[in-house]
Amino acid sequence: MRFYVYILLSLVNGDLYIGSAQDIDSRLERHNAGKVKSTKAYRPWKLLETHEYGSRSKAVLGEKFYKQHQQKEILRKKYNLN
Repeated sequence: MRFYVYILLSLVNGDLYIGSAQDIDSRLERHNAGKVKSTKAYRPWKLLETHEYGSRSKAVLGEKFYKQHQQKEILRKKYNLN
């Protein structure tokens, strides 16, 4: 099975959200429908990028990596969000 780390951009305030899931389309729908408590207030969300992993455990490690402050700053520069 494939698992993914995804990076979302809030179109309301420019925040980044990083998560992991098996079905990115379904997960993005849940974020934009307000069914995810931590992202509900900042809808709508736009998918910026995804990273594929061969297992859930590797995806969780990837998610932790991208959630590091330094990595978020790199993403902000990559997408001109400073």
